[in-house]
Amino acid sequence: MIAPQIDPIYFTAPQTAAAQRVLERLSDHASQADLLFLERWERQPLPGSAAALRVGQIRRAHPELAAEIRAELARGRPLTPAEREALAR
Repeated sequence: MIAPQIDPIYFTAPQTAAAQRVLERLSDHASQADLLFLERWERQPLPGSAAALRVGQIRRAHPELAAEIRAELARGRPLTPAEREALAR
């Protein structure tokens, strides 16, 4: 019997306050995996068109979150409420 493939993204803790905040509200594993995949991609993009397509779909579904994760990683700290609001404009 072949063991099922488990996406290792499930075992990754969020690295940004933005991802952590959203993960606390999610209960479905597929959405959690998508969010963690997006965060990991923003830190270090993966090669391949499948990964690029997946992250593009996630970004389109959550543009504000994607922008916040990118900004937080670029600054090296969580965004202030004013900075988060400015991103939404």
